[in-house]
Amino acid sequence: MTAQTSGARRIIFVTGPSGAGRSSALNVLEDAGYEAIDNLPLRLVDALLDSPDDDKPLALGIDPRNRDFSTTRIIDALGRLAAMSGVAPELLYLDCHPDVLLRRFSETRRRHPMSPDDRPAAGIRRELEMLQPLRARADVLIDTSDLNVHQLRVETEQWFAPDGRHSLSVSVQSFSYKRSLPRSVDMVFDCRFLTNPYWEPALRSLDGRDSEVAEYVQKDSRFETFAAKVEDLALLLLPAYRDEGKSHLSIAFGCTGGQHRSVTMAERLALRLAEEGWQVSIRHRELDLRKKEEA
Repeated sequence: MTAQTSGARRIIFVTGPSGAGRSSALNVLEDAGYEAIDNLPLRLVDALLDSPDDDKPLALGIDPRNRDFSTTRIIDALGRLAAMSGVAPELLYLDCHPDVLLRRFSETRRRHPMSPDDRPAAGIRRELEMLQPLRARADVLIDTSDLNVHQLRVETEQWFAPDGRHSLSVSVQSFSYKRSLPRSVDMVFDCRFLTNPYWEPALRSLDGRDSEVAEYVQKDSRFETFAAKVEDLALLLLPAYRDEGKSHLSIAFGCTGGQHRSVTMAERLALRLAEEGWQVSIRHRELDLRKKEEA
């Protein structure tokens, strides 16, 4: 039975045996908008939850390796929170068959945290016995024995993400090729073939956010076709990237100075994506740099 109280702040306790996917599930929840805190010592849980100043949902990774780990304390905390108004606590338990856990530790050659003598089978058995009360108490139990990381994401999102899927944030930016490509960009479009407003004295000091510059760039006979194809490509790929589990996508437009053509294109694409309901941020690298230099 999961807590689905309308308007209540969701607090998800995430636990399970080592190797079952707890860290991966926390990453999914973080991508879905939760504030995720892993390896939280139990002595800090009360202090964190007694002053919920934020409505943002919480995902708390509880690690059996913690020296103060106690299944009783976790169950008591869940009961205390359930009695509070405005809070919806849930326990997510990531389960896995012992043979699969043993294979995973053998493949990664990691030492099991509860088996210092390098016998993972004994550590797995000991940990599963310790966690049994939490498994029995779980609001949601996901068996990861036959799941890969993408399938685990889908399962977690179905239970905890808004509308059953995580959000994809999109960053659109402009830059100058003189200062090289920006780092960690997924898609880059070169705007240097468009007519350059720089050579118009009245437009030189303006940038692509100014209507005069935007109108000038858009008069290029190739602009509308280029812009439409970029928009269509982005709208085709964004759902695919989201469904694949990507949480952020960066699209960049470059021109010679990063002031006119690339800025106009970035502004147009960002507006179109926002109109389609995507979460979009925009950055103009060279304009931001100039602002810092002038400050």
